[in-house]
Amino acid sequence: MNTRPTTDKVKEAIFSMIGPYFDGGLALDLFAGTGGLGIEAWSRGAERTVFIDREKMSIDTIRHNTTAAGMGQAAEIYRNDAERAVKTLAKRGMKFRLVFLDPPYKMTTMDSMMELLAENGLLEEGAVVVVEHDAGHQYAERHGGFYQSRHAKYGDIAVSIYKYDSNEADNRSEADDRHHNDNE
Repeated sequence: MNTRPTTDKVKEAIFSMIGPYFDGGLALDLFAGTGGLGIEAWSRGAERTVFIDREKMSIDTIRHNTTAAGMGQAAEIYRNDAERAVKTLAKRGMKFRLVFLDPPYKMTTMDSMMELLAENGLLEEGAVVVVEHDAGHQYAERHGGFYQSRHAKYGDIAVSIYKYDSNEADNRSEADDRHHNDNE
């Protein structure tokens, strides 16, 4: 009851936008809730999914759901705060091809979370980041190495899909450095 699972309609829309099937790669379901998005990514070809949530009830639900789906070793489940989890995953040298960010809708800092993922080297080049959020909140089309490839609204829910390009982040950083030096 305390989780807010992505509706089937929104889940289908997400996977029709990012591609119905995947050729391996790691997926990260960072505010996993029930684990529905990460399980769906695995069922469509992701090699493994790492599920993170800080709520014990969510972790229990994810364990149940991944077992029911038959994920076995393809599921890694951790109870942790998102920021601490990012640092732990970075120490393990993990790189994700697909990331789901579906936090409680009152959280409107997923742009910062995407930057944290990039700064910690957790994203493959061209990684896809799916942000599910309140339709009343608008995330920027570009920030750092991320550019929004799709955006859609479904009632009170919005989905923003980003692609990651580390070269874009490097170019922006160089431009910022030049701008900073020009102002000195």
